[in-house]
Amino acid sequence: MASPSSRASLSLLTLLTLLSTVSAHNITQILSESPDYSSFNTYLSQTKLADEINSRTTITLLVLNNNAMSSLAGKHPLSVVKNALSLLLLLDYYDPIKLHKISQGTTLVTTLYQTTGNAPGNLGFVNVTDLKGGKVGFGSASPGSKLASTYTKSVKQIPYNISVLEIDAPIIAPGILTAPAPSSDGLNNLTGLLERAGCKTFAGLLVTSGVVKTYVSTVEKGLTVFAPSDEAFRAKGVPDLTRLTQAEVVSLLEYHALAEYKPKGSLKTNKEAISTLATNGAGKYDLTTSTSGDEVILHTGVGPSRVADTVVDETPVVIFTVDKVLLPTELFGKSPSPAPAPEPVSAPTPAPAKSPSPAEAPSPVAASPPAPPVDDSPEGAPSDSPTSSEDSNAENAAFQVRGSVYVTVLVTLAATSLLL
Repeated sequence: MASPSSRASLSLLTLLTLLSTVSAHNITQILSESPDYSSFNTYLSQTKLADEINSRTTITLLVLNNNAMSSLAGKHPLSVVKNALSLLLLLDYYDPIKLHKISQGTTLVTTLYQTTGNAPGNLGFVNVTDLKGGKVGFGSASPGSKLASTYTKSVKQIPYNISVLEIDAPIIAPGILTAPAPSSDGLNNLTGLLERAGCKTFAGLLVTSGVVKTYVSTVEKGLTVFAPSDEAFRAKGVPDLTRLTQAEVVSLLEYHALAEYKPKGSLKTNKEAISTLATNGAGKYDLTTSTSGDEVILHTGVGPSRVADTVVDETPVVIFTVDKVLLPTELFGKSPSPAPAPEPVSAPTPAPAKSPSPAEAPSPVAASPPAPPVDDSPEGAPSDSPTSSEDSNAENAAFQVRGSVYVTVLVTLAATSLLL
């Protein structure tokens, strides 16, 4: 039988193993282990697809080596290359074993490209077919498309989390390489895009303030817009914007945009404060983010706002709608702290009862028998009263705090024992 110390060590090692398995994968780090994928890895970073990959819990990446990537690199706008690479991100887990066990030998798999809204019909799906001789072919799901890509080798698997497989050529869907790249001229109709997305109030403010020109001027470096819906401007609690000065209106509108391309995948993996177009020496005007499932929440210090829909996502421009107006603390102050709960009102002390006169006092014969002495309680009965609910809640809270401390101590001890 194992000693207590051995069992404890085994438990600690198991805990460390579990902690390591829940850590997120990093596709940039995975591909950096092989120089053959340096070009592919660079484009994943430039298009922010690396952030999208890292934000997902289940995904298969069909990677191209530098030779195969040469047919895309430097020959198309970055937005077009992103679409082509999005077609290589399968939203399911496929390792070499599963590739050769496809039901009926062929299947259609959803790719990230299908989720962008840029893929009409089934152009965002990939045909995966188990061929004769142990080969596996890949091609566009568009009718008439050939299986122009072939599986060559396995690169990396974290079971049911991420699988990286090398193929010998890009998967080209019809028309994917001919899509026009976004330009500042194209964004001159930015207000039209916003109006069709239900953001007419926001679009009107951009025009009357002249901030729309600031937005368009940042396109080449990258632009991310958080456009409040018309309902957001009508929501309860939104300050009267007519009371703001012209400079304050400009700062508010610039606060709703970033001078960088930050699609949803990048927002989901973000851990730092984000500078906005309004950020300057006089004030931070920054944002922080959090996630709830697949949703992204923006935090201003005054209140949260949810990223609702994507209007446009074409590198280097992305436009989102948000469900609340973003209110910077520099203009509207911080969110007020909740008021302390009022103290309970004490009940009035009842007046002492009037003692009966000797004539009114009950006869000793009719008096109730005395209460049994404490020593008469049955053996084993509890001597203390049950813990009150407040005491119980306090103990539960203390237990939770101690529990987290214990986990930290256990992990530290385990790491120390491994070093000894």
